Amino acid sequence: MLAIVLAAAVATALAKPAPPADLKAPPADAQKSADGLLTKQLAPGTSGEHPTAADFIHLRYSVWKASDGSVVDYTRLNSPSFVEMAKLLPGMREMFELMTPGEQRRAWIPSSLGGGRIAEGETFVVEGQLVDVVHSPVPPSDVAAPPTDATKTASGLAYKILRPGTGTRRPARRDTVTVHYSGWTTDGQMFDSSIIRGEPAELRLDEVIPGWTEGLELMTEGEQVRFWIPERLAYKGRADKPKGMLVFDVELVKVK
Repeated sequence: MLAIVLAAAVATALAKPAPPADLKAPPADAQKSADGLLTKQLAPGTSGEHPTAADFIHLRYSVWKASDGSVVDYTRLNSPSFVEMAKLLPGMREMFELMTPGEQRRAWIPSSLGGGRIAEGETFVVEGQLVDVVHSPVPPSDVAAPPTDATKTASGLAYKILRPGTGTRRPARRDTVTVHYSGWTTDGQMFDSSIIRGEPAELRLDEVIPGWTEGLELMTEGEQVRFWIPERLAYKGRADKPKGMLVFDVELVKVK
């Protein structure tokens, strides 16, 4: 019996979504924007927050071609996708900008709002649910260079305590720690963030860049620090990594 139940659950998770009845004929009460996007709310949201083009979102969606009802893309059952709003099709981004967390909406997206991915004369029909909104961390105002009140070590690492720790234990070089962090280049471009991923990172101090190793050894649990790490203590000019001095906001969650 258990095997049958599990097999049924897998089949349900993999089953392609059926197109809606109004695939080719948007209802009369659909909301139309000035650029031709048609949307209809299917279920209201649970808050008043709207995502912007700078945010990240968790979402569920199904996409069909209006011409023949074929499935273009969809999220699997119970597996919301995590995407940057700026990377969605223009019409899909506009649709989710209208929504609030928990809301479900259907949209009819013309080729003019397809970002080159919808054939001329074709329409994509999207049924989406906005699960939640994750705001991108804002670049620090002092991202370009360490301020005068930053502390500088003999190696060239600069740091400033943003929030004192709640304990006294400092990690040793071979310890494993749990951290939340965001990193920027000095022009304010974020290149990585555990905040956006929604979960802290776990790492060993002797397996990260030298600036992180040195900086984390200075911290206590609960402390939040901003680091300015010169290139020689970061990725040393590697072609596949961010160049120049890097700026990190790091919170030491726990020392294991």
